[in-house]
Amino acid sequence: MSCVLDEDTFRLCCQHILHHSDTLRDGWSWELAQGSEEGYLRKTSLRSYTVGPDFLSDGLAGDRPRAPLSAESLGEAVEQQLELPSSQEEDDDDDDGACDVSEGSSRACQTEYHVLYSCSYNTPVLYFQTYTLDGRSLSLEDVWRSIPPNYRQRLQHSPWDTITQQEHPLLGQPFYVLHPCRTEDFMRPVMQAALRESRGVNYVVTWLSVVGPVVGLEVPLSYSTLVPAPSHPTPAPPAARCSPGPADTPD
Repeated sequence: MSCVLDEDTFRLCCQHILHHSDTLRDGWSWELAQGSEEGYLRKTSLRSYTVGPDFLSDGLAGDRPRAPLSAESLGEAVEQQLELPSSQEEDDDDDDGACDVSEGSSRACQTEYHVLYSCSYNTPVLYFQTYTLDGRSLSLEDVWRSIPPNYRQRLQHSPWDTITQQEHPLLGQPFYVLHPCRTEDFMRPVMQAALRESRGVNYVVTWLSVVGPVVGLEVPLSYSTLVPAPSHPTPAPPAARCSPGPADTPD
């Protein structure tokens, strides 16, 4: 069982996710890019975000420089989350002084999540954008402010490397993205354990269950227990191979 993901298997994993989503009616859909056979998983959700008094109203913080795309802290955080789940009490203790982001007010926001395939990393990638109900987009600082405390404390040393703003490779619009360069590192032990136990794993479900909660995307347990691993009795439907976009360029 490979620790990386080919594009056909990605599509098969997504098909199983969509089938289960139809049962739950929780909003996942498959969207095709205009004029292309390439597509992505899409879901929107409504939740409360804590925003600062100076959060931007004119786009996705486009005038702020971004750090290089190392994202090592994301891999470290999810590895710790898989191996050593923290209790809520520990999370509260760990969060003391964990981040110097100032407190703000709470606002209802809509977040749109996209799951794409990265040809460069051979892994899924999570893109997202968040808006207030009056259409104003959240800055990166506001997104960071709303990361759950247990993740925030572990990612505090390099938050701008883990979540960055990039152009969506299929839509050409600015989105935030969880960088995929450490995905293989934290997925390898999961896939190796499944191989030892002769147990099938839906790669996208497992990956999304780990990285989704970092940015408020919760995956119901039934996805892990009921969504099957893909099989390859026949090839996946033909589709155009993706070409690397801004987020697909390896470091």
